[in-house]
Amino acid sequence: MPPSPDRIRATAEAYLVRNAGEQQLLAPLFTALAGPQDPAHRKTFPAHVTCSAIVLDAADRVLHIHHNATGKYLAPGGHIEPGDQDLLHAALRELFEEAGLPDHAVAPLPGFETVPLDIDVHDIDANPAKEEPAHQHIDFRFAFRLTAQHTVTLQTEEVSGYDWRPFEETASPTVRAKLALLQRPARS
Repeated sequence: MPPSPDRIRATAEAYLVRNAGEQQLLAPLFTALAGPQDPAHRKTFPAHVTCSAIVLDAADRVLHIHHNATGKYLAPGGHIEPGDQDLLHAALRELFEEAGLPDHAVAPLPGFETVPLDIDVHDIDANPAKEEPAHQHIDFRFAFRLTAQHTVTLQTEEVSGYDWRPFEETASPTVRAKLALLQRPARS
């Protein structure tokens, strides 16, 4: 069963404890949570929740996947499915589906076991083929460290390439800024 509006709200509120200045940016989330529709359902408009996995390797490079739908390199992620037990596991499922990295190959960054590194609200263009109007994705971005050597295996129906970028070159400016604030282990 997908995460309930109460669990989504609790996760967002825990995030805002760390990022109090982003309350106004998350207004579309709280509007969706107050509405009658399920904010985790992909057909809830004008906004619904999605989840992404920000994965860092041992060299602090961030995994980017080339998404066919947007033509952009972004973090692995997507819509919540009915079987997702919570937002974190939705991000892990998307990571496995799009990049072939199983949940045992990654671990949440310390301090981010239940709270996302970032929540981003971004516009999505209308897609007449899917009968979707222009809307917004409220993307809960969870941060993980790659803990085991694993080969990226792409889901070619949705993605067509990948890249490990230095965190300073992360596609998302908010993720880049938040990663820069994290304490890094000393390199030998």
